[in-house]
Amino acid sequence: MTSTVTQLTRDYEGATVPQAGEYAIDPAHTSVEFVARHMMVSKVRGRFGSFSGTVVIGEVPEASRVDVTIDPASVSTGNPDRDAHLMSPDFFEVETYPTWEFRSTKVEHERGDHWKVTGDLTLHGVTKPVVLDVEFAGASPTPWGTNAIGFTASTEIDRDDFGISFNAALETGGVVVGKRVRIELEVEASTAAAQAA
Repeated sequence: MTSTVTQLTRDYEGATVPQAGEYAIDPAHTSVEFVARHMMVSKVRGRFGSFSGTVVIGEVPEASRVDVTIDPASVSTGNPDRDAHLMSPDFFEVETYPTWEFRSTKVEHERGDHWKVTGDLTLHGVTKPVVLDVEFAGASPTPWGTNAIGFTASTEIDRDDFGISFNAALETGGVVVGKRVRIELEVEASTAAAQAA
């Protein structure tokens, strides 16, 4: 007998992919995080608590698309003073730029369950192309009558490219905050719940 999980996925050129359809990103089970160098000796990790988006899986997987909107004022690094500084005009300038967006423009199969998703990332009023390394993590029915799919994704950006260039020099050389920022995503997205008859 074919399992329910198998019915939620299909084979495509040696890869397992979700069934075609539209899935809404589930904020309660998704993390949007970033990692940046601090003082040239350690890393600071932060996350955003407010975001939304959709994942549309095409009949041909390369025709899939992703749209995500993030509220940069929802940043949390575990330090309220640092969070306030990040939201200030020195960095995110959230009063002027209250949303960040990612809109995919191309999906490419790399190997197995690994994909490249190219898209336009808009931060701080600047739009630049970025490439996400994406891995399909699986699919499962939920107790609430929906079907869930999961992905892991990451990319790295230069914050100077987006006009987020604040920094301070160290007496020993180097700077307080690194220019390169790694973005890491753990995404769960679900179909709409079945409507009651």
